[in-house]
Amino acid sequence: MQLSRSQARVLIATAAAAVFAATFIISSTAQAPPAQGGAPAGQPPAGRAGGGQPAGGQPPVGGQRGGGRAVSPAAQRPPETATPQTYPEEQVTAGRGLFAAQCGFCHGRDGMGGETGPDLTRSELVAADVRGDKIVPVIKNGRPEKKMPPFNFSDTDLAALVAFIHDAKVKAGTLEGSRRTVDLADLQTGNAQAGQQYFNGPGGCAKCHSPGSDLAGVATRYQGLALFQRMLNPTGRGRGTSAPRLPEVTVTLAGGQTVTGRLAYQDEFTIALTDSGGTNRSWPTSAVKYKVDDPYEAHFAQLGKYSNADVHNVLAYLQTLK
Repeated sequence: MQLSRSQARVLIATAAAAVFAATFIISSTAQAPPAQGGAPAGQPPAGRAGGGQPAGGQPPVGGQRGGGRAVSPAAQRPPETATPQTYPEEQVTAGRGLFAAQCGFCHGRDGMGGETGPDLTRSELVAADVRGDKIVPVIKNGRPEKKMPPFNFSDTDLAALVAFIHDAKVKAGTLEGSRRTVDLADLQTGNAQAGQQYFNGPGGCAKCHSPGSDLAGVATRYQGLALFQRMLNPTGRGRGTSAPRLPEVTVTLAGGQTVTGRLAYQDEFTIALTDSGGTNRSWPTSAVKYKVDDPYEAHFAQLGKYSNADVHNVLAYLQTLK
């Protein structure tokens, strides 16, 4: 199948935005310095529990504490298992299926984090657990403050779940690098004030967007990674996103008449559109003049201009628009 220039541009831009987002997230975690006065290298910071959430609430807007740059959870080494333990393969297999069915939606099928649940392979509770002495009470009682319900499993099923979780932690420790999921805190490394200045100044964002109109409440409609992806690639079709507006084209014929419609196809030889009546029309590019109005062209061009600091600062600013 041959893609038109406009289709190819959207595909390339989408892929570029995905790579761009991953690059900046990983770059920010790799460059983040250790927190001042924190735990020694290789040890998790004090005051973290269970799923690796910071005690005392979320970091302030801009993701900074005490004027220093926030440290991403992915840049920290996962806690070491206090008591190494092994389990029969059949028990691990049974636990894997049970975990995927009952726990996978929140924690991911591999236990490395999902829709709402933390990465259990980085959990300090799991690291301190000895054959279920800490994991089982959490499963039975739930964690209402984190919206985790209690589960009524048999002792056999509980033992299988414990076996799988510990096995998943061991296997996760063999992976190269520590990045496996994107934690909300991974994105909290920017400065909202600097982002606002970039938005209104060098970035040129204010030419098309306004916090009082189209961006009003944007941080309520999109959070975390969804907001980041939307900022970089507004044509993406993730959950909760509206259909992207397609480029419009105005074609001026040799006699001076103009025809306007939705861009249907474009290459160096042909320009085609769908007019308001739904009719597809095309012309040789050599025989007409045309102008394409692509509402996302500035976003695509901006991908090559952002610095690491710029992109996180703008995100921090957008997160204040609730």
